Amino acid sequence: MSGAMAWPFLRLYLLVLFYFSANAILNVIIPLQGEALGANNTTIGLIMGAYLFTTMFFRPWAGHIIQKHGPIKVLRFILILNGFALILYTITGLGGYLVARMLQGVSTAFFSMSLQIGIIDALPEEDRSQGISLYSLFSYVPGIIGPLLALGIWQRDMDYFTVAMIAIAIFTGLFGYSAKIDKAESQPVTNNAEQGVSIFKSFSELVKNPFLFKCSVLMLAASIIFGASTTFIPLYAVQLKEGNAGIYLMIQAGTVVLARFAWRKKIPSDGKWHSFFIMGTMLLLAIAAQCVSFSMNGGAIYFYVGAILMGIAQALIYPTLTTYLSFVLPKMNRNVLLGLFIAMADLGVSLGSVIMGPLADFYSYSAMYRVCAILGVAMLFFAYDRRKVFVG
Repeated sequence: MSGAMAWPFLRLYLLVLFYFSANAILNVIIPLQGEALGANNTTIGLIMGAYLFTTMFFRPWAGHIIQKHGPIKVLRFILILNGFALILYTITGLGGYLVARMLQGVSTAFFSMSLQIGIIDALPEEDRSQGISLYSLFSYVPGIIGPLLALGIWQRDMDYFTVAMIAIAIFTGLFGYSAKIDKAESQPVTNNAEQGVSIFKSFSELVKNPFLFKCSVLMLAASIIFGASTTFIPLYAVQLKEGNAGIYLMIQAGTVVLARFAWRKKIPSDGKWHSFFIMGTMLLLAIAAQCVSFSMNGGAIYFYVGAILMGIAQALIYPTLTTYLSFVLPKMNRNVLLGLFIAMADLGVSLGSVIMGPLADFYSYSAMYRVCAILGVAMLFFAYDRRKVFVG
């Protein structure tokens, strides 16, 4: 196999799978354990949101540090830090969970940036969307069985949780330490200091650069909905007759994996803005959120249909926007600007936990997901753009 399916890339995808296995379990265990310890939705949302909020903060600097110290040295240190965070979950309570989430956030900022930028730099233009799609696909594979495994642990014995976290930490560390990044396959990250590109000045590009602005707003809104789904589904499902959080999250993750693999060649990879493709994806997301909201009255069938639609939207929106930006951003500071875009995705998931938690406390889960649906509809109009600078 060649291109995005060549063995060096498959090895990186497998590392991604092992690395994100813990989150598939933690996304279910933390809300349930938090509620059992007396935390409200606002507190649970803050703990869950701390992970990607920290990731967002560190992403713009990740490329510069990786360039300075080398990807292998950084990767090995990050895997040690990630292992420490996973073990911390097993010996602490809510306060320790918050610290562990932040440590995980730092780890993920450097881990994912080094791999994604390496994939983009190493693959030819026509294969970029496939590479990004497969990276994201393998990060979601653990979500197929992870939620059901987490529910089994929760219902039986939390000692299994300790065993699972330690095993994932050790196995990921061993696999990651043996990984190699060939310079011929992964071009070095641009040294921004040498080229006079200020990371701080790059923040203004979020508004000044029309491509980055549009993609960032769309990704932020979509990620808020994804974040609300991930954080509060385990608690919402308890209120639903015949609703099961593990099955919902398994269906959603399975749909993401199948859709990304089946449609990896269909995602636009030509550097042009495809308004109707992106509008259709945002419409699916809005309908998914409304289905989840309506399931309180309509029954579990709407709950699981929402999982399928949410998975399809999640499979398409991120690789589409990332691939588009890889074409249109200036090469001199492309990696930093891509880091800012990915940081907006992180911020959105974090806000989906932090903002939507109080809404669920004051109103209901159903009302909160209805607000998510309204946000998705608003993005339909924002996604449309026929300006020549966008469509080429």
